[in-house]
Amino acid sequence: MTAKIPRTIVGGLSFTEGPRWRNGRLWFSDAHKGRVLSVNEAGDVRVEAVLPSSCSGLGWRSDGTLLVLLTQSRRLVAVDGDKIVDSLDLSNWLPGTGTEMITDADGRAYIGNAGFDFRAKEAPRATKLVMATANGEPSFASDEPLEFPNGTVITPDGRTLIIAETLGRRLTSFGIAPDGSLSHRRQFADLGEAMPDGICLDAEGAVWAASPNTRQVLRVRGGEIVDRISTGTRGAFACMLGGRDRKTLYIATGSVFDFTDAHPKLPAAIEAVGVDVPGDGFP
Repeated sequence: MTAKIPRTIVGGLSFTEGPRWRNGRLWFSDAHKGRVLSVNEAGDVRVEAVLPSSCSGLGWRSDGTLLVLLTQSRRLVAVDGDKIVDSLDLSNWLPGTGTEMITDADGRAYIGNAGFDFRAKEAPRATKLVMATANGEPSFASDEPLEFPNGTVITPDGRTLIIAETLGRRLTSFGIAPDGSLSHRRQFADLGEAMPDGICLDAEGAVWAASPNTRQVLRVRGGEIVDRISTGTRGAFACMLGGRDRKTLYIATGSVFDFTDAHPKLPAAIEAVGVDVPGDGFP
């Protein structure tokens, strides 16, 4: 266990998800309030977008347009402030609550979902990862069933995608074909009791995985957990390496809850701690 203690950067939030480092600021969803916020290293918070409902995953088109996943309505929207300028209905593709999302260098979006409806208290079931092209054409990225596909990273060469299977308690990797489809599934790491949510990648090819149920962020390399940072009494729901040297690990924290249940409000924060290896890859 690393003896580093995260410090709170932004508090008083509803439920934080999808942290992304972009243009000197950490962008993230204040999910239950339907807002996208950003904060710089000095702690200056800015409202970047206001949405009509809860939101999670964030990404950008190649032209810089912000994309946001609306979790309950299961729509991928392009936004400009409080104005939705484009919308892709994914309700026929995402059988459960929308989760995390990542965009690649070509503007493709890989979109996860729980596979079941939290609010209706459905039983957990496996689901598939969805891919939407830059032109807004959805398809399944792979036919492989996943147990709650959630946080996702892509290696710097664009050839490998690593995804957190939250209920599978593992990290899984795929090869990426030129058309964006996924194949050659393999296990990146079995995380034991930890339930990985949001993840990020560092320059040594290690994955930092937020684990809400164990209240930690875990550094995973070579199939093994090589470091742990405690988030105390709060669960860790997502993480992102940022800062000027990409050596600040930002952590989305909140009250721990059961992934098979629904909670309308979760006292949440963005916390940060310094690490030794900088971030790399996508996002």
